[in-house]
Amino acid sequence: MSSVRVLVGTKKGAFILTADGKRENWSVTGPHFAGWEMYHLKGSPVDPNRIFASQTSGWFGQIIQRSDDGGKTWTTPGGEPTPDPSGMPTGQSNNFTYAGNVGTHKWYDGTQHPWEFKRVWHLEPSLNDPDIVFAGAEDAAIFKSLNGGKTWQEMPSLRQAKGDLWQPGAGGMAVHTIIQDPKNLDRIYIAISAAGAFRTDDGGKTWKPINKGLKSQYELPDPDAEVGHCVHRIAIHPSRPDVLFMQKHWDVMRSDNAGELWHEVSGNLPSDFGFPIDVHAHEPETIYVVPIKSDSEHYPPEGKLRVYRSRTGGNEWEALTNGLPQKDCYVNVLRDAMAVDSLDSCGIYFGTTGGQVYCSPDGGDTWRAIVRDLPAVLSVEVQTLP
Repeated sequence: MSSVRVLVGTKKGAFILTADGKRENWSVTGPHFAGWEMYHLKGSPVDPNRIFASQTSGWFGQIIQRSDDGGKTWTTPGGEPTPDPSGMPTGQSNNFTYAGNVGTHKWYDGTQHPWEFKRVWHLEPSLNDPDIVFAGAEDAAIFKSLNGGKTWQEMPSLRQAKGDLWQPGAGGMAVHTIIQDPKNLDRIYIAISAAGAFRTDDGGKTWKPINKGLKSQYELPDPDAEVGHCVHRIAIHPSRPDVLFMQKHWDVMRSDNAGELWHEVSGNLPSDFGFPIDVHAHEPETIYVVPIKSDSEHYPPEGKLRVYRSRTGGNEWEALTNGLPQKDCYVNVLRDAMAVDSLDSCGIYFGTTGGQVYCSPDGGDTWRAIVRDLPAVLSVEVQTLP
């Protein structure tokens, strides 16, 4: 029987949840890297036992961790020791240096500010090579490793796509979404909080903004602004990589031509503000979002935790509530904290800032918390194992 492995990053460590294909009885290991912020963990599609993790601390800085046995043991890819209070990380696997002339981007007050590396928000292992992995960083940039995370090189042409006009928002300015086109590996989509969505068609040599159709009237007075849109998350179905779904700061959007033009599909949602968005593993027109009240009130409308599902690719949404708290619930679900498995039927997972991880083994019809009282959840990924 197939099984699933759920990788959970939290504010104070990582947790690994496993179950067989029924997804009824769960085992929990962790915390791994207790006390550290674990922004993201993700397994290689080529070698599922190879898992990359972004470990970060305001004091010690950035550390990349890798497991080659499904999360049982971890090492830094270059073999460097994890720093303790006597020193900072010095290994090459923790060295994220911007290429060439570092340059500047727009700061909060509108002045120009030098690019400064802060942390890795997202790790995206390659679809065809277990040694290749991409890293989305704050300040916004994309890095690539060809040797399993031992060394990293920036793909600097991304910052040439009007990077001087990018400006951080309340959540900073980071590459938080990296999606490879499974039918054309030279095509990669990325999204940056407070800058927008971008696409390369030549493996990262050049990038272009793909934000036409997005409206951000509160943040951008220019309705035709190419960059500066606060994109929270993008998702695709692998069978149709030209169809993109986006949860923006406000608005749920859809593009049917690889991001060349977007149109709104918020429809009857109670709020079109939110962070995560994902697509059913077997139904390309079935998508999921978790609305929250507003940009200042990061919790569900009416204190009711509801996942919304559209079976029509947007516009027509139904609330999924069976098993979710329907009163006095004031948690949030962050942008990297939703995932789907590829079992039949499709499982949907999300983690909350209140420390619960919920699972629906039937495409969203019913839910239950598979673990509670973790630290605030930053990311959720799931691996479907044979």
